[in-house]
Amino acid sequence: MDTHLTDRNIVLTGFMGVGKSTVGHLLSERLGRRFVDMDALLVERFGKSIPAVFAEEGEEAFRLAEARLCQELACERGLVVSTGGGALVNAESRQAFEASSTVVCLHAAEEVLVRRLAAATDRPLVAGEEAERRQRVRSLLAQRRLAYGAIAYQVDTTALSAEEVADQVLSAVRADQELPALTRIGVAGPAGSYDLLLGSGLLENAGALLARRGVRPGPAALVTNTMVRSHADLLASSLAAAGYTPTICTVPEGEQHKTLATVAQLYDQFVAAGLDRQSTVFAVGGGVIGDLAGFAAATYLRGVAFVQVPTSLLAMVDASVGGKTGVDLAQGKNLVGAFKQPAAVLMDMAVLATLPGDEFRAGLAEVVKHGILAAPQLFVQLEEEGPVSLLQLVADAVRVKVQIVERDPFEQAERATLNLGHTFGHAIEQVSHFQMRHGEAVAVGMVAAANLALQLGCCEATLAARIRALLERLGLPVQVTGYGVAAIYAAMAQDKKRVGKKLRFVVPQRLGAVTVIDDPGEEVVCNAIATVVADT
Repeated sequence: MDTHLTDRNIVLTGFMGVGKSTVGHLLSERLGRRFVDMDALLVERFGKSIPAVFAEEGEEAFRLAEARLCQELACERGLVVSTGGGALVNAESRQAFEASSTVVCLHAAEEVLVRRLAAATDRPLVAGEEAERRQRVRSLLAQRRLAYGAIAYQVDTTALSAEEVADQVLSAVRADQELPALTRIGVAGPAGSYDLLLGSGLLENAGALLARRGVRPGPAALVTNTMVRSHADLLASSLAAAGYTPTICTVPEGEQHKTLATVAQLYDQFVAAGLDRQSTVFAVGGGVIGDLAGFAAATYLRGVAFVQVPTSLLAMVDASVGGKTGVDLAQGKNLVGAFKQPAAVLMDMAVLATLPGDEFRAGLAEVVKHGILAAPQLFVQLEEEGPVSLLQLVADAVRVKVQIVERDPFEQAERATLNLGHTFGHAIEQVSHFQMRHGEAVAVGMVAAANLALQLGCCEATLAARIRALLERLGLPVQVTGYGVAAIYAAMAQDKKRVGKKLRFVVPQRLGAVTVIDDPGEEVVCNAIATVVADT
């Protein structure tokens, strides 16, 4: 019996035929724990075989009973549980187990699964002749790919004995219980899923966290700047302990250096670090670092793995999520870029303790934006007593963006709503020669967008007033000085979100709802700009 483990459940899941029951029995014997085979227990409760349940009562009745059993077992402690192959495709069941258990997904090569299932008589979803069975296995694996991939701990059973699989499962369990508590938010995308990991102390545990998520040890580049070098050093130590060979690659600080010339410098550093196609690029810093490192990762050797490690509030709640990367040209911001989904995103709340106050406030602008878009309660909390913790604030804001980018990963429709305040904000940044922080410019831009909505009859005056008042309460600017209306309007001509020659604006309608307005007219736009340009 392993006396060093807590009484958190150990839950084995994965496709039929991967060995869950066999390994579960082994773990039960080793640890002296009760073993629960969910399929066997459901057969007992239904009083008939699973094929008979499917034939007589339907798959829906089986899935309902299965989901109820997941919730029931998640309330117990000290179990070893083997789930059915489809049990944790249900997100609520998966989340219930993850709250009380270490969940490990077992998997195996397709041809191995087909061979193992050849003699099965109790698998209604893969019944039939070999060709039909093979096609059904392939189809089900494709359907469940994202659900299985969302599970943090993975063990490939293809070439391992049951004893070896049990050893690897126990290693995952021990590692899981040694790590600091974290919040995991899964992001599903067209190229696969990845995890956003939120908590305190994640940098010093990053090597173990990432290795278990398939981020391959070996040469790695940590892109950072001198201002946050200490965070990169801590990450490098953790990675080195887990078998990575990290090289710190520095770039100058500031939006003015987010250029193709800086990316070229990174390529040189990647070559010197010995990066190959199996290597990983880490972005350790704010949004500028994330954009630069992500674009370099997307294009070096036609694409290498990429991990975001945001060190500012603004980068955590906005730039690090969704896979947009890019650089600026002299004509405008982010005019060259690529979609590059990260392998993972590590958000260590501890690094925010070192963030200057004005940088933290700049990040709050994006939190307010997400509150307006789809988290009214977060907006109200900011108006009143504030969220219960920094972790809650970040997690609630991040979930808004995750839900939107999952529905629209390549910004073809709904994702454009994330640009609330940005058409004005980017123009203000440009005329300021990027002396104004992005979050500060977006704050002013949201006030202008609310005033534009008011002019167009899209929102009530009370909403525009609440947005302005909250931004002021948080110490963010709501006006600019020294920049003329004409200059700001002219800068909008280079906005990458324009449609042809038409400008596109996202404006609020009410808390939790926005709309997109195309080409409202120069006079109307200039009137909105004038409301945020202070008299000099």
